[in-house]
Amino acid sequence: MSVLQNIYENGLVGIIRGVQPDDILDVAKSLHQGGIHTLEITADTPRILQVIEQLREELPEEVIVGAGTVLDAETARAVIMAGAQFVFSPTVNIDMIQTTKRYGVVSIPGALTPTEILTAYEAGGDVIKVFPARSAGPNYIKDVNGPLSHIPLMPTGGINLDNIMDYFQAGAVAAGLGGSLVQAKKKYTETDLAELTEKAKAYVEKVKAFQNNVQ
Repeated sequence: MSVLQNIYENGLVGIIRGVQPDDILDVAKSLHQGGIHTLEITADTPRILQVIEQLREELPEEVIVGAGTVLDAETARAVIMAGAQFVFSPTVNIDMIQTTKRYGVVSIPGALTPTEILTAYEAGGDVIKVFPARSAGPNYIKDVNGPLSHIPLMPTGGINLDNIMDYFQAGAVAAGLGGSLVQAKKKYTETDLAELTEKAKAYVEKVKAFQNNVQ
């Protein structure tokens, strides 16, 4: 299965931001145990390149590891060389998209307006991250999905257990989960990790139920 197919099938991207590098592997394993197999490590993480290398080496093959908050082509190349299988960005940077695609890696740029979304897609974006989704809401995804139904959209920012189904019903192909799933600046204990696994399972159950209903 390709990385892009994996993202579609999983339907969820767990965003690991603000977690201490020494805790990231345990957090990633807990998310995997909960059924979330697509993980984004933000590029502002200390020792990000070593973290990506470690995750690629120690996690099961079905786990997809990528980098997020990538703002330029140079950073995109660096994380790809470290093993990132996809590159997320909160913005539309044509050079970054083209660099990512040059190395055969899935590109997921961030955009908000219809013009930005179309520009990012035509530049080579595989999926467009609608960000910040919190400010737009599910109805915005539905409205944009009308004239731009050929462009796969992944809302990110403000997605939680209460509203995630609204976004999928509006036409999202996947969703990015940030602070509602993984808390930043937290020292994760064994109890915290177990709770994280259960929270991941709750998200997975909702998405799988939706996917089964539309098949």
